[in-house]
Amino acid sequence: MNDSPATPPLSHRPTLILTGLSGAGMTSALKALEDLGYEVFDNFPLSLIDSLVKETAHDAAPVAIGIDARSRGFDPDAILAAAKRHNAELVFLWSDESTLQKRFTETRRRHPMAKDRPVSAGIKREQEWLHPLRATANHVIDTSDMSAQDLRRQLTSLFGLARGERMTVTIMSFGFKYGVPREADIVMDIRFLANPHWIKELRPQTGLDKDVGDYVRNDPAWAPFMQNFQALIAPLLPRYQQEGKSYLTIAIGCTGGRHRSVFTTEQMHDWLEQQGYSSATLHRDIGR
Repeated sequence: MNDSPATPPLSHRPTLILTGLSGAGMTSALKALEDLGYEVFDNFPLSLIDSLVKETAHDAAPVAIGIDARSRGFDPDAILAAAKRHNAELVFLWSDESTLQKRFTETRRRHPMAKDRPVSAGIKREQEWLHPLRATANHVIDTSDMSAQDLRRQLTSLFGLARGERMTVTIMSFGFKYGVPREADIVMDIRFLANPHWIKELRPQTGLDKDVGDYVRNDPAWAPFMQNFQALIAPLLPRYQQEGKSYLTIAIGCTGGRHRSVFTTEQMHDWLEQQGYSSATLHRDIGR
């Protein structure tokens, strides 16, 4: 009789298939998942996925398989079929065209679909080819404005194995002048608050500094706003969780993303932790 612990069935063991646009951060994403405890397979031949999933079915570690345009036998329809066949979550990494162009220019690498043509042509061709994957993916991650550390935080929020039963909430500060974050589920505009940017002594500081925080907090509109904002968010969180949402991104924006939104994001993070939610902060534009 075998007394060893039973291995979780495959359907309960996370299996991820990562794909996306060349230059959108596949390598960084796989490294982050490996650090999270996933067994990672990069540039994996599509024809061997069935064998891989079968071979690892009784392993305790979850699996993350990276497949992109470099992979042998790469085919969007076949990837969709494989994800469905193995009940895998499909993760699509994406960046805007100008960001991809810049990355390929800086690294001086050839685009896999533009060996005999300009990089821009390869990017456009790949965008069109992979559109069905992006449209069908369980998770689309836009890495345009993300550092490697930001991407790691996002993946930890989505797929961290140490997550509790409660939903993970990411609170993000941003500046409207740089655009609204594409990954935001809820967006709050706090440009109605007094702006520390116009105070000479406060301008070089950020919302992480006490003087800026005191200035924002002393605006008569800030306290009632926070009370009402928290009252709005509180009943939504359990409902999102009941619907099976494992993560939620709340974006709080001011003009430049350095003062009001940063301070308010930190205060919301503390409140969420007090409510028992796993919360992470991300200050997208604080360094601009």
